[in-house]
Amino acid sequence: MPNNAARIAKIALVGDRSPNVVAHTRIPLLLDALAERERLVLDSYWIPSEDAEEVGAVRGFDAVWVVPGSPYRSQAGVLSAIRTAREDGIPFLGTCGGFQYAMLEFAHNVCGLTRVAHAESDPDAEDLLIGPLACSLVGHEGVVALEADSLAQSVIGSERTVERYFCKYGPSRHLDTLRAHGMRFTGLDDDGNVRMAELPGHPFFLASLFQPELAGDGSRPHPMVRALARAAVEHAARAESQPV
Repeated sequence: MPNNAARIAKIALVGDRSPNVVAHTRIPLLLDALAERERLVLDSYWIPSEDAEEVGAVRGFDAVWVVPGSPYRSQAGVLSAIRTAREDGIPFLGTCGGFQYAMLEFAHNVCGLTRVAHAESDPDAEDLLIGPLACSLVGHEGVVALEADSLAQSVIGSERTVERYFCKYGPSRHLDTLRAHGMRFTGLDDDGNVRMAELPGHPFFLASLFQPELAGDGSRPHPMVRALARAAVEHAARAESQPV
């Protein structure tokens, strides 16, 4: 008889879990909805940022999601988890703080911009890659225009989307250098500010300054979350088929 059981994939949720962060309370509901509605079953493990400092902390997972809630207790741990996902081809999603630190990791380890910093954790740094936004997006919604032929547009399924934010910081410098080294900025607001990014050639690497966790009432996963789950299941299937 055919096996119709849903395939289970392991996902690392990297961040410092708190009941006071709305996104953190939403994520378990979203994962439950994916399993119930679409048979995309993700076995989730919350990995505090300090634990992510350990070598190989996210190896063996089928997806890595760096969740909102910065400043993280360990910047080094978050950057290490992102680097592992990027270099090992593990499906990756970074939202809000996860987006910001994905840009920081890429700048440090791919672009050679080792001195750039995040204003939230190092406000006195001379070279800020992630700086204060001209207008805080905490509690705001905004339109994001998606670039044609991008993973972002393919996942969301439209040329424009309205999304919710909860952040005060965003990428402000060195964007041309990040582009030159392969980062693709595929979501912009109406003023041309970067709101989404992805890495062509990676199985699934997507990041957004907005929080897809906050879409709707939490009962229907945002397309980005659904796409990450599918990528994780595909990763698990590939790993299962490889010879030991």
